[in-house]
Amino acid sequence: MKKILTILAISFSALMANSVTTAAPHEKHDNHRGWDQPHHQSNKGRDFRDHDDDDRMQDKRRGREERGVKRLQQHKWQTGYVMPQHYRGNGYKVDYKNHDLPKPSRNQQWYKINNDYILVDTDSNNILRIQGF
Repeated sequence: MKKILTILAISFSALMANSVTTAAPHEKHDNHRGWDQPHHQSNKGRDFRDHDDDDRMQDKRRGREERGVKRLQQHKWQTGYVMPQHYRGNGYKVDYKNHDLPKPSRNQQWYKINNDYILVDTDSNNILRIQGF
């Protein structure tokens, strides 16, 4: 019985030691400096985990999104056009009763976009009527 308990204790401690080593933080370390030494980036190669690159990518993405939103806000609505996918969500749907709009027929829905009320055929997503206020 003592041998079994000893084997279990050794196995458990080995398992815990392995868990601790795999849970250690993954950082880049230069073999020529210690843990307390500051990290100086060298120009040997490109580090794809660089935070400056992430910030630049996020800035580019944010710029593209802002330009896209401006483009959609300047969109000229016309009857017969297909309503863009971006505006088909529930956030743009309005109840005709609350906004003094004519009652839509079956398979039609009112949307409010950029202070315009747009009646859309829900089957084909075609714009049927535009009412500005």
